[in-house]
Amino acid sequence: MSLDEDLARRLDELRDQHLFRELRRVDSPQSPHIQIGSKNLLNFSSNDYLGLANHPALKEAAIHAIEQYGAGSGASRLISGSLAPFHELESALAQFKKTEAALAFSAGYAAAHGVIGALLGKDDIIILDKLVHASIVDAAKLSGAKIRVFAHNDPGDLEDKLKWAAGAGQNSSERGCVRSASRSIGESAAVARDDPAALPEFVSHPSATRPATPGARRILIVTESVFSMDGDVAPLPQIIALKEKYGAWLMVDEAHATGLFGENGCGLVDQFGAAGRVEIQMVTLGKALGSAGGAICGSRRLADFLVNRARSFIFSTAPVPAAAAAAAAAIRLVQSDEGAQLRETLRQRIAGFHAAIGRNQPGISTAIVPIILGDETNAVEASTKLRQQNIFVPAVRYPSVARGAARLRVTLTAAHTSDDIDRLAAVLNALATRE
Repeated sequence: MSLDEDLARRLDELRDQHLFRELRRVDSPQSPHIQIGSKNLLNFSSNDYLGLANHPALKEAAIHAIEQYGAGSGASRLISGSLAPFHELESALAQFKKTEAALAFSAGYAAAHGVIGALLGKDDIIILDKLVHASIVDAAKLSGAKIRVFAHNDPGDLEDKLKWAAGAGQNSSERGCVRSASRSIGESAAVARDDPAALPEFVSHPSATRPATPGARRILIVTESVFSMDGDVAPLPQIIALKEKYGAWLMVDEAHATGLFGENGCGLVDQFGAAGRVEIQMVTLGKALGSAGGAICGSRRLADFLVNRARSFIFSTAPVPAAAAAAAAAIRLVQSDEGAQLRETLRQRIAGFHAAIGRNQPGISTAIVPIILGDETNAVEASTKLRQQNIFVPAVRYPSVARGAARLRVTLTAAHTSDDIDRLAAVLNALATRE
């Protein structure tokens, strides 16, 4: 069988399973209304949560960077491509995320691969929330570390995995220290995921700092703060307490929280008052920050180590300087009065949509509202019916979500009007009534 014949067979299988996807050319900037073909569609599919992708301040910063530094970087950061806009962006990110340092990558995918691959090897353990992003899963596999998965947002199951990891990677003396630390923190400490004040204080213990002894097995927990497909929020207080209890490290993907939560939009880690207790924060710059790229925020030593060991950083041409300049402009904007107003407008749009479709809002409301339809065919048909009403909400199917968990993934932005929200809700309610 030739390559094309084999590919044709595989593509036919995808079509039969209603999993075939194709690119749609968009002939307009990101905004609440986009042009696809001959249609102007009301767009509820973008992660541009604050409406910054087409903001004049970001465009001006990008244009200025092109005029001063050109269209491309010309080399990797370690050769001659470490242009000034990248250093300015990293300084702004570190200040914004309340960390010592930050390191920019070409994409969030590259950031995940860079940090996990640099930190872990075959003798280490990585423990993932079941619903973390595919980039994190792929990075974990490539790192060679032993992978364990805990049930989504389930601290109890996470603790079971941590107990196994502590037993597998420590000697009896160290395990005794962990048990002692457990008693110090308290097994029954109640922490509510939507109550920052409930974040427990960490009782210092030698085992919990995981000293870097030669040959010691490293344990890394990875979760998202806001999950990209379900829009729910991780129980960060419980996870932080557990990682300290068992002497693990924690990486939090803040892709869908940066710009929207915490002081000046710093993120959900900050909203829980935990910036100093999370070793690794990952951010993407192409969502609420309206630009492109990814970054890792943490200690100065972490950034220095990644410069020397993160392969996706070392062996990539530096991103375009315009993207870095636009992201830095976005960081300034989200910390301004305008940024605060955009977050407030988004909160109003989220509340209005939940009320219009008759849903109770969760403790922490996010801009992602999944409408679970289950069967892939049903999701595709629902998306098609919305497009017939000039509303764009693509069907999300396997492998983006589990088989049988297909959905419409509605994303709301501060750029939507209340009339936009009411229109979407009316069409969705009408579809639900017909079904």
